[in-house]
Amino acid sequence: MRKVLASVGIGNATVDTVLPSTTVTPGESIDAEVRVEGGEAEQEVDRIELELETRFRTEDGYAEGTVDRLVLGEGVTVEPGTSRTLDATVEIPWHTPVTLGNTRVWVETELEIPLAVDPEDRDRLDVQPTPRLRTLFDAAESLGLSFRTADCETDPYGRYGGHRFCQEFEFRPSGGPFAGDLDEIEFVADPGPDALEAYVEVDRRGGLLSEMAETDESRTALTVTSTDVDEVAEALRSEIERHV
Repeated sequence: MRKVLASVGIGNATVDTVLPSTTVTPGESIDAEVRVEGGEAEQEVDRIELELETRFRTEDGYAEGTVDRLVLGEGVTVEPGTSRTLDATVEIPWHTPVTLGNTRVWVETELEIPLAVDPEDRDRLDVQPTPRLRTLFDAAESLGLSFRTADCETDPYGRYGGHRFCQEFEFRPSGGPFAGDLDEIEFVADPGPDALEAYVEVDRRGGLLSEMAETDESRTALTVTSTDVDEVAEALRSEIERHV
C-alpha cells in the first residue's frame, strides 16, 4: 500500500537542492548539494536530473525552456527513511538570460520515478549581467537611452547564438543625441569568454505608413570586447548614426 501511495505523491521520496548563493553571473560555476530523502516505501529512481530553466514568450503565451541540463545519477534505489547528499557543480552558461524585466531563471531538480509523481525542487536565481553586458547598458544610458524592459522570446531560426530562444533588451530615448530620431533600440546579446556580440535593432521615429511597412527598422551588430563605457558608447553611437 505504501508503494501505491508513493506513486501518487503521498509519502514518496523528496529532493532539495542547496545553493551557496542564488546570485550568479553567466560564465561562472557554483557548487551545490542535492539532498534526497527516502519516503515511506522503496523507490527506483531512473534519473536524478538538475536543469537550469527559464521561460520565453511564444505566439501562444509563455513556455518553459532548458538552458542547460546535468544528470547526477541513474538507476538509483532510494530506501525508506534514508538520506543521501550528492555534490554537483552547476555551470551557468554564457547564454543564460539575466533576470531583468519579465525574465525568470531557476534551478529545477527532479527525481524521475517510473509510474509515479516525480518529486522536484525549484530554486529561483538572480542572474546578473556580465561585465561587458553591463558596460553596454551603461553606454546606452550615457547616450540618453533608458532601459524599459527585457524578455525572452522564441528564436526558431537560431539567429542569435543558435539557441531555441533569445533575450531581448529594450531601451527608449529619454534625452541625448537621439531623442528626436528614435522610438526605441533593442539589443539581443550573445556573450562569450572573450567578447559579447550585440545584435541591435534600430527603430527610427517615422510615420504610420513606414511603421506598418516596417521600413523604419534597421538591424546591425556590435562586438564588445571592452569594459570601458566611453569606448563602447562611441562604437554604439556610430552604429546608431548609420541607421537614423
